[in-house]
Amino acid sequence: MQNTKYPKAEKLKKNTEISLLFEKGKWRTSGNLRIIILKDKPTIPIESGKFGVSVSKRYFKRAVHRNRIKRLLRECYRLNKGLFKEAFGEKTRAMLFWVSSEMPAKFQDVEAQFIKLCDAQKK
Repeated sequence: MQNTKYPKAEKLKKNTEISLLFEKGKWRTSGNLRIIILKDKPTIPIESGKFGVSVSKRYFKRAVHRNRIKRLLRECYRLNKGLFKEAFGEKTRAMLFWVSSEMPAKFQDVEAQFIKLCDAQKK
């Protein structure tokens, strides 16, 4: 059975980890999703994979809208964790962003873009 949990140990929360991600990470974009990735390297050892989400206050002024999109992104990662780890690797730090001012209509739209992003990385 596939592990579909999103435990606390997998959440990207420390400011030092996030700043390192922005300094040395690589950006990928697919549709309305944008991801920054930092893979395990000898110079930057990563003990375990961590994942975080962010939604810009510029596009969504109301917290309820930002929180809804963040919930959708986390749920998308949780359900497709195997695909994500296959595309980006087990030991990867990543942060996912929603880069559009339009609210996603359905979860399926967000999930389709997430799968497209992972598939593009595999190629």
